[in-house]
Amino acid sequence: MPPDDRTRVRHMIEAAEAASNFVSGRSRADLESNQMLVFALVRAIEIVGEAASKVSAATRQSSSDVPWTLIVSMRNRVVHAYFDIDREIVWQTCNAGAAATAADASRFGKRVKSDHPIFTARRVAPAAGQSIS
Repeated sequence: MPPDDRTRVRHMIEAAEAASNFVSGRSRADLESNQMLVFALVRAIEIVGEAASKVSAATRQSSSDVPWTLIVSMRNRVVHAYFDIDREIVWQTCNAGAAATAADASRFGKRVKSDHPIFTARRVAPAAGQSIS
C-alpha cells in the first residue's frame, strides 16, 4: 500500500475508533439531548469518508470488497445536507463500529477489512433517492 494510502487508512481507523468511543456507554436517546455528541459523530463520519475519497484507485481496486463509493457518499450526504441529517442513521453507523475490536481495525491497515462496521456504509446508508429525514 502506498504511504499516502496508509496514512489515509490510519485516519479512517482513528476516526472510526473515536466514533466507537463516543457511543460507548451511551444510548440512542443521547443523540436527541446532546448536540456535542451529534457533532462529534458526524465529524467522525466526515473524516472516514474524506480519507476514503483520497485513497488511490489501486488500493481501492485491491480492496474492492469495501464499499468505497458508499463511504464517500455518506460523507458527502452529511456535509452537503447538514441541515437534514437523520440521527438514527448516524447512531446505527457509529454504534455498529463500537462492536468492532481494535484488532480488526489494526488489520485494516494491512488489508482494508470490509466487515469493519463503520466502513460498511451499505448497512445503514439510505437507498439512492431515499430521504434520510
